[in-house]
Amino acid sequence: MDSQVIEQGEAGDKLLAQKDVLRPFPKTRRTMKAFLLGVKGILFRVGDDWYFLFALGVIMALISFTMDFTVSKLLNAHRWLQQELGNNTFLRYLSWIVYPIALVAFSTGFAQSITPHSGGSGIPELKTILTGVILEEYLTIKNFGAKVVGLTCTLSAGSTMFLGKVGPFVHLSSMIAAYLGRMRTSVTGHYENKSKEHEMLVAAAAVGVSTVFGAPISGVLFSVEVMSSHFAVRNYWRGFFAATCGAFMFRLLAVFNSEQETISAIFKTNFKITFPFDLPETFFYMILGVICGTISCAYLFCQRWLLGYVKRNPYTTKLMANDKPVYSAILALLMATITFPDFLGQYLASRLSMKELLVSLFDNRTWWTLSQNMSSPSPVGVDPQNLWMEWANPQITIFGTLLFFLIMKFWMFTLATTLPLPAGYFMPVFIYGAAIGRLVGETVAYIFPDGITSDGVVNPIIPGGYALAGAAAYSGAVTHTLSTALLAFEATGQIAHILPVILSVLIANAIAQKFQPSFYDGTIIVKKLPYLPRIRSRQINSYKVKVNEFMKTDIEVLPRDAKFDQILQVITSSDDTEFPVVDNTETRVLVGIVKRSHLVSFLETHEHNQEPRSPGHKTDGSLSDGCIEPVNFQLSSWTSLHEAHHLFVLLNLQHAFVTEYGKIVGCVTRKEMRKAIENLANPK
Repeated sequence: MDSQVIEQGEAGDKLLAQKDVLRPFPKTRRTMKAFLLGVKGILFRVGDDWYFLFALGVIMALISFTMDFTVSKLLNAHRWLQQELGNNTFLRYLSWIVYPIALVAFSTGFAQSITPHSGGSGIPELKTILTGVILEEYLTIKNFGAKVVGLTCTLSAGSTMFLGKVGPFVHLSSMIAAYLGRMRTSVTGHYENKSKEHEMLVAAAAVGVSTVFGAPISGVLFSVEVMSSHFAVRNYWRGFFAATCGAFMFRLLAVFNSEQETISAIFKTNFKITFPFDLPETFFYMILGVICGTISCAYLFCQRWLLGYVKRNPYTTKLMANDKPVYSAILALLMATITFPDFLGQYLASRLSMKELLVSLFDNRTWWTLSQNMSSPSPVGVDPQNLWMEWANPQITIFGTLLFFLIMKFWMFTLATTLPLPAGYFMPVFIYGAAIGRLVGETVAYIFPDGITSDGVVNPIIPGGYALAGAAAYSGAVTHTLSTALLAFEATGQIAHILPVILSVLIANAIAQKFQPSFYDGTIIVKKLPYLPRIRSRQINSYKVKVNEFMKTDIEVLPRDAKFDQILQVITSSDDTEFPVVDNTETRVLVGIVKRSHLVSFLETHEHNQEPRSPGHKTDGSLSDGCIEPVNFQLSSWTSLHEAHHLFVLLNLQHAFVTEYGKIVGCVTRKEMRKAIENLANPK
C-alpha cells in the first residue's frame, strides 16, 4: 500500500516537471500577461466600440472590393468571349444565355442548399429583427458564406438579370456586426444587451450602404430611415464612424488597384457648375417628381401582387418548393433571350454593365444632338468614352430606346424580384429612375434645342441633371426615403442640382407614401413576417380606438401561491413564454410575471403532492417568490391604439398586459395590434 502511494507521488512529480518543461520562464510569462492586460485596459478605456466599428468598416470594405474585382473579371471574360465569336450569331447566342443561366442556377442552388434564408436582399428580415423579433439563422456565419458566394454569382450575370448588391450587403454587414458583438463579449467579458445589439445592427446597415457607393453620410441616413422607426441621436457617431471607415477603405483600395488616381466619386460626372440649371426648369423637375412617384406606385403594386401570385400559384409553388434552381434558370433563359444584343437587346443597351448603364445615363451631353451628328456605325465593342452610342439606334431614335428600356425593364425587374437567390434591388431601381430622368431631360432638350432664355441669357439643357434627379426621386419613392438625394450627390460628386433634386424627391415620396407601402414593407406583408405595420397619418381614428376593444381577454393567470396542479394546467393549456402572476384568483391584482422556463424548472424539481427534489423552492409545493419578476410595463384599458402602437415600436415590445385599477383584464400582443391596424385601414 505504501509503495503504491510512493509510486503515485513520483508519477505526480514527473507530471509537474513535464508541465514546467512545457511552460518555461514562469516569471516572464506572468510579466507578459500583466503587460498585455495593462495594454488591454488602456485601449478599452477609450471604449471598445471604436475598435469593433473600425473592424466592421474595414472588413466590409475588403469584401465589397473583392466582390467587385471578381465580378469585373467575370464580366470582362464574358464580353471577351462575345467578341471572339465574331459574327457567328448562334454561338454568340449560346454563350450569351448559358453564362447567366449557369451563374443564376448555381447561385440559387448553392445558397439554398446552405440555408433557405439566404435569398432576397435581407433588409425586410433585418427590419423585423430590429423590432425585437428573433429570426433563427438570419445572422449566422453559415448564412454569411452562402450569401457572399451566391451574390457574387448573381452580380456576375451582369445587367441581363438587372440586380444589385445594396440589400445583401446591408445583411452581410449585420451578420459581421453580430459576430463581432459575440467576439467582443468574449474579449471584454461584458454582457451584450439588446440595446447594444440594436445599435450595432443599425450601424452595420450604414456600413453596408457606404461600402457599395462610397457614401458614408447618406449611408447613415438611409439606415436610419429604412431600418429604424426610432433612432437615438447619441448613437449617430457609431454609424458615421463605421460608415466613414468602410467608405474610405473601399475607395482607397480602388486607388491601390490603379482603378483611380485618387479618391473620387464612384460614378463620375461632368456637369456644368457655374450655371447647372435655370429657374424655369424647376417646373420640369417637379413634373419629373410626379412621373417618378406615379410609376413607383404602379411598380410597388405590381411587385407585391406578383410576389404573392408566385406564392399562391400551384405550379410556381411546387417549383419553388422542390426545384428552385430550375425556376431561376427558366427566368434567366427568358431574360437572356430578350437582352441578346442581336435581338431586342440592341434597344436595351444590354452590352453595358450595371455601372456603365448608370454612368452613361449621367452623361452631361445631349444624346439627341450627338445621334444626329453620328456618321459612323455602332462600334463592335463597348467604347468606354462613348457609352451613349449603346443607346443610339437609328431605327427608333434615342427617345424610342429609352422608352423601350423603361417598358421592358419594368416587368423584367418585377419578375426578377421573385428569384430565390441573394440579390439587391436598390441599384436597379436607381438606374431605372435615372432612365426616367434621362428621357424627361432629352425631351426638354428636344423642345428647347437652344436652351431656355432667362433675362436675355440662353442656358442649354443638361439631361444628365434630370437623370440624377430621376434616380434619386424614383429610388426614394420606392424605398420611402429622402436620403437618396444625398446618396446621388455623394455617389456622383455633384451637388450643383441639390434644390431641383430634393424637390423631385419630395414630390415623388409624397405620392408614393400616399398610395403604396415601401418596397421593403410590401415584401414584409407578402412574406407575413411578424412586423408591426405603421399607422398612416390619415388614419386619425387610431386615437379613438381603445385597447379594450381589441385586447385578448382569455388569458391564463397564476396566483402567487399556485400549486403543482395549477402550474401544470397553465403550462399545458398555453404556449406563452410569460404568465401573469396575481395575488389571488378573485381580485386578480397583477403582482408580477413568471417565465415559462421557471415553471418548467419548478415542475421538474417537484412531484405531485410531494416535497421538492432540489433546494430553491418552498417545501409546501407552491410557487416561490424568487421565480416572480416585476412587471416593467403595462397598458391601461383606456389607452388608445395610436399610443399603444407608439409604445410597442419605441420599446420593441412583443406583448403587454392590460390592467384596470391594478386588476389584470387582458393582454395585447403584436398579433392583436396588427389586426387592429388592418381593421382600421380596411374597415368592414
